[in-house]
Amino acid sequence: MTNAAPKGKFVWYDLMTTDPDAAEEFYTSLMGWGTHEWEQDDSQYTMWTVDGNPIGGVTALPDDAKEAGAPPHWLGYVATPDVDATVKEAQAAGASVRVPGTDIPEIGRFAILADPQDATFAVFSPSSESQSPNGPPGPGQFSWHELATADLEAGWKFYKGLFGWSVTEDNDMGEMGVYRMYGRGDGPMGGMFTRPPEMPMSAWLYYVTVEDLDSTVRKAKELGGQVVNGPMEVPGGDWIAQCMDPQGGMFALHMTKK
Repeated sequence: MTNAAPKGKFVWYDLMTTDPDAAEEFYTSLMGWGTHEWEQDDSQYTMWTVDGNPIGGVTALPDDAKEAGAPPHWLGYVATPDVDATVKEAQAAGASVRVPGTDIPEIGRFAILADPQDATFAVFSPSSESQSPNGPPGPGQFSWHELATADLEAGWKFYKGLFGWSVTEDNDMGEMGVYRMYGRGDGPMGGMFTRPPEMPMSAWLYYVTVEDLDSTVRKAKELGGQVVNGPMEVPGGDWIAQCMDPQGGMFALHMTKK
């Protein structure tokens, strides 16, 4: 399958959780997202929307994932023009397949992978040309994609080879090592770093743009969420906070410099 998918761009975000109804209530209240029921099959899947446009969805964490000890988590989908070819490339580079290439009628084809350091991500090839928005992310949209990995250089080699990402900047964080910002040639879209010993696994963390970080953090706490780190200012003047929803799913908030 080939099309004009924007290779290497994150285009969809799914939350897999132990209580989809409660998660819907939390995130719609916190982010102002809308929801739209998926009506293509019998699956219990609800899409998140921003200004009426879908950006991802929420579904129950599969039983086999729970049995394997997977916590509630967000899963980012990276666009590629050919899912099956990308899966083969990923396997050759040391990745493992969690869900093989699967068709979604009239939507596209996807697969779920774990990189060589065991961080989970998905690849996606839409049936039609992607309509993902251009320009800076607005409120409620995902704006930053951050990987905490067991080995920065090994992780970087894998993703650079798979998606053609390039380094936009390396920041020396002293004892914490290098924080590597990366992108697709049109500005940074995320960062990577070697996870500290106290972080139990390699994982992706996704940031959502908000207009007022302090008030959003307060609301997250009121709704039963936790703030794990922040709010804190980052180089360049933006502000972030890393949080956990009531079911244990990690997410982050991002307010751009005023």
